[in-house]
This record gives sequence, C-alpha cells and structure tokens, in this order.
Amino acid sequence: MEIEMAGLIVDTLKLEVAPTEIDPSAPLFGEGLGLDSIDLLEIALAVSRKYGVDLRSGDRAAFGSLHALAAHIDRHRVR
Repeated sequence: MEIEMAGLIVDTLKLEVAPTEIDPSAPLFGEGLGLDSIDLLEIALAVSRKYGVDLRSGDRAAFGSLHALAAHIDRHRVR
C-alpha cells in the first residue's frame, strides 16, 4: 500500500522523484518531502477520489509520513 500511495503522491503533485525513493517513515511535510498545505489539499482530494476516504483537518496525523497515510487509508477505505 505504501508504494501505491507514494505513486499517487508523485502523480498528483507531479514530483520529480520515483515513488520507490520516498522513505515511508520520513515526514511528508517540512524536512521530509517538503510538502505544504496546498499539497495536503491536493493529496486529500486524490485519496478521496481513489479510495473513498475523506481526510479532514483533524486527520493531520495521517499526513505525518507515507506509512501513517497508508495505514490511515487502509483503516478507513471503502471496499
């Protein structure tokens, strides 16, 4: 699931990095990938479309790392 999420992030944000190069435990914001609040909104929209999971402002911890995001989606996704 983490590599799939990494691919979604790379595609959504048009990052110039391979999904396999994203460390699953590294922060997505700040020192990690350096994402910002606009990126968060774009990722939340892509996640909602693909997995049926609505990410809200209270779900900020889900954006802590790729691992945290994948786990959050796995727990809440519509199957």
